[in-house]
Amino acid sequence: MPEIQQNTTAPPSQCPEGMSKPAKKRPIGKDGKPLKPCCCCPETKTARDECIVNRGEEACGDLIQAHKQCLRDLGFNI
Repeated sequence: MPEIQQNTTAPPSQCPEGMSKPAKKRPIGKDGKPLKPCCCCPETKTARDECIVNRGEEACGDLIQAHKQCLRDLGFNI
């Protein structure tokens, strides 16, 4: 069997983005299961996506911010 090396933590300046911070728990839905940001806030997500496709990201700042706020209201750190 190959030898397993102990995992060591590099200083934050040497870690890829997000690797130096411990993972946070996802918000829990009404059914007791962890929520996924890809499946939350479908109304704001659809409006945001349609705007970006039709008008470009620069013209949709208000809808992008509304979707981010919806996710924050559910407990995501966006």
